[in-house]
Order: sequence, then structure tokens, then C-alpha cells
Amino acid sequence: MSSLSEVPLSVLDLSPIVSGGDVGLALRNTVDLARETERLGYHRYWLAEHHNMPGIASSATAVLIGHVAQATERIRVGSGGVMLPNHAPLVIAEQFGTLEAFHPGRIDLGIGRAPGTDQRTALALRGPGGLSAENFPQQLAELVDYFEHSEARAVNAVTAEGNKPPLWLLGSSGFSAQLAGQLGLPFSFAHHFSAENTIPAVQIYRDAFRPSEVLAEPYVMLGTSVVAAETDERARYLAAPSGLTFLSLRRGRPIPLPTPEDAAAYQYSEMDRAFLAERFGSSYVGSPETVRKGLDGLLADTGADEIMITTMVHDQADRVRSYELVKELTR
Repeated sequence: MSSLSEVPLSVLDLSPIVSGGDVGLALRNTVDLARETERLGYHRYWLAEHHNMPGIASSATAVLIGHVAQATERIRVGSGGVMLPNHAPLVIAEQFGTLEAFHPGRIDLGIGRAPGTDQRTALALRGPGGLSAENFPQQLAELVDYFEHSEARAVNAVTAEGNKPPLWLLGSSGFSAQLAGQLGLPFSFAHHFSAENTIPAVQIYRDAFRPSEVLAEPYVMLGTSVVAAETDERARYLAAPSGLTFLSLRRGRPIPLPTPEDAAAYQYSEMDRAFLAERFGSSYVGSPETVRKGLDGLLADTGADEIMITTMVHDQADRVRSYELVKELTR
């Protein structure tokens, strides 16, 4: 059984656009956080693809990965993930082959099959009659093939050839878990928004796993939502804006990440509170000892090999401090 001090810790960043800020500030904060978490000793730094959301600035994921990799020296940088049905596999192969050529040995290609947005925006991304998640296994196979030259194929991804980064499958259900196992790929599960499926999906992955040239044994990373502060009360205060953001998204009116003061002043209904309790029941919010207890429990329940932390708070200093407090738990 692993404990927090025995597994790598990594970062998932959505480049939050905060109330009173703008996209430029969000992107500068991302680069700053990447440098700080590299300094702290985090293992990898992934950016998530989302679209048409006023509180998230990481939509041009490959562009942002390039900036973060250029601004850092050692930390692995990648996608958490690229939503493959939104893109032609050739384009992703070219983009990530280019990134790997610029930063050899430091790029990860995490692939998901959800749209990362609403259906109208997905249609705008994919075009009428375009790509579909139903063809995800075929799209994935096409993507992988582009990293090797083929004389039999009329089209080749020149920048991808010989520049293949490690490939991960991401998921929040059993589909990607089973596919990742069958292909012998590492698997990253979104525990932070599908906690009830975590243990079943991890078991599906391990049961389906077949050794490959990439992995001899299964490798599981869990994405988790964490807010750490000096006290439980302070951490709950800092985490509240994330809850209000989800409430707004649920109502079809997404907003930038509000301030803690605005979240504290909001008049929550009983239904709101019940929704937030269910939605954030799997988040780890509190003092360092509270967070340690929660994450050690998650590791004990799942046997995960790595933990990837996402922290959505309004103030950049509070976000950096949260990652500092969590990393101190490993020493």
C-alpha cells in the first residue's frame, strides 16, 4: 500500500480566468505556477482542453504546452488532455511531434474522448458530419500510426516521425479504462469529477491490461481536486468559488472564477448545498493533515501509482501556497 510520500505528485491546470482578471492574467499565472511547481519538485504539469467557458483559458492546449515547456527546464509538460474527437489525428500528431522535437523527453500526450465543452461548441469545432467520439479507437490508431513514416500511406506527419511522446488515455468511465488496458497504455482517471466510478474503472483497467512495449505493468494516475491551507476553515473559504462556478455552469450560465468574498455572500438554496456536497464530496479540502488523510485514503483504496492535483482558487498566491503545503507532506 502506497502513501503520499511514495508516489509522484503532478499538476493539472485549467488556466482559470478569475473575476476581475482576463485571459492574459490567466496565462501568466499558468506559466508562474508551472515554474513554482517545478521548483517544488512536482513530476508533470498538464493542461486541460476546454472550450467556450469564460472561466477557462486553456483551450489552445498545444500552444500553451509549448509556452510552459519553454518557461521551465525539467518538469514534464503535457495534455490532460487533448480531446481527440475535436481534432484530426494528423493535426495532433504534427503538433505533439513538434513539441517533442522542441523539448525531447519532456512532453506527454494525454488523450480523451469527451468534447470538453457543450454540444453546440463541439459541433463548431468538428464541423457538420465531422469527427465523433464513436470512432475514438480508430482515431487513436490513426494518431499512433502518424508517428511512424509509411510509404504505403499518401499522407505522413513529417514533424511527428521519430518524435513520439508518451501516450496516455484519460477517462471518467470504464470505456477508456478498458481500451487503455487492452493497448498497454498508462491510464489517468478523473477522480475529481467521477469519484463513484474510480474504483470500478481502475479495476477494469487492471483486468484488461496487456503488457506492451510501453508498459510491462498497469500504471494508474488519479486526477484529484485539492485545496490546502493552514486551517480547514481557511481552505473551505478558498475552495468555495469553485463550487459557485459549477453551480453557474449547471444552470447554463458559466462565469469566471469568483472571489471567495462573492462565494461567501451568495445565497445558496438547500438544493444548491446538496448538489455541492455531492459534487465536491471527493475533493480534498483542508489543512495539510486533513489533505494528507484524504489522499492517503485514496491511495489505500485504489493503489494508484501517481496523483495529479488540480487547485481552483481565485488568488494566485493561495494557489501556489496550496501546492507548497501538499508537497511538504511528502518530505
